[in-house]
Amino acid sequence: MSVNPIYQRMQLLTGTPALHRLNATKVAVFGIGGVGSWAAEALVRSGILDITLVDNDVVCITNVNRQLQATTKNVGQSKVAELAARLETLNPRCKITPMQKVYDPNKPGEFDLGSYDYVLDCIDSISCKVDLIVRSVAAGAQLYSALGASGKLDPSQIRVASIWETQGPCPLARLVRRKLRSAHFGGDFQAVFSDEVATIAEQTSVACGTHKCHCPAFVPDDGSEHKDWCATKNVILGSAMHITATFGMFLSGLVIQDVVGKVETLPTL
Repeated sequence: MSVNPIYQRMQLLTGTPALHRLNATKVAVFGIGGVGSWAAEALVRSGILDITLVDNDVVCITNVNRQLQATTKNVGQSKVAELAARLETLNPRCKITPMQKVYDPNKPGEFDLGSYDYVLDCIDSISCKVDLIVRSVAAGAQLYSALGASGKLDPSQIRVASIWETQGPCPLARLVRRKLRSAHFGGDFQAVFSDEVATIAEQTSVACGTHKCHCPAFVPDDGSEHKDWCATKNVILGSAMHITATFGMFLSGLVIQDVVGKVETLPTL
C-alpha cells in the first residue's frame, strides 16, 4: 500500500506499518469545542482517516478565542459541519462523519460505541460525560477523557493519569470519580487534567447563555430542539486557547502513541 505524501513526515517518524495502522483506525470525538476541535485536527493531520464528530452546538462569538473552527464569519453555524469542512481540506479522502446531536444517556442506541477503536470524551455535561465513559469502556472502545480545562493559564501543569489518580484541585475530576463510583464502575482509563487551581478574575457576562446572547437563534436541520448548554451552567469560567488546545493535543497524542505502540517497536537512534 502506497503512502499519501501528506503523511510523509509521520511515516518517517513512525514507520510505514504504524502509519497504515493509523490510517485504519476509527475515532469518535464527543464534544467539538475548545478541546475536541484541536484533538480532531491533530488526529486527521497525523493519519487518522475515519473520524466521527459529535456535538449539537453552534458557533458562538465567545468561541472564537479557543475553538478551532470558530471565526467571526461563521457564528450561528453548526460546529461539527464547520469543523468537518475544514478537515476535508486537509485530506479529501478522509471519512469525516459530523453528527449534530447531543450524546443523550436516555438514547444509548444512537451511537455504536463498540464500532470505534478510540473514543475521546470532551463533553462538559457531567451526566452525559459519565454515561459516555461507562458505555464506551463496556463496549470495548479505548476511551480517553478530558477533565476541567477552564480557569487555567499554566500549560506546564497539565497531566495525564488514571482517572483514579487525578487527585488535586480539579473539581470536575472529583465529581467524575464520585459519579463513577456511584455507577459501580470498576474500569479504568486515562484522563487529561490540570493541577492548577482555577482562576476567576471576573464574573460571567450576562450576555452569554441568556436571551441576550450575542449569537442568533438556531434550529437544527432535523427539527430537534437546540440545547443551550451555557444557560444550564451555574457559572461560566474563562478559558484560554493555549490550555484547551494543549488538552486536545494530549488526547490526540494518547491515541497516536497507543496505535503506534501496538506495532513492532522501531530501533532508537
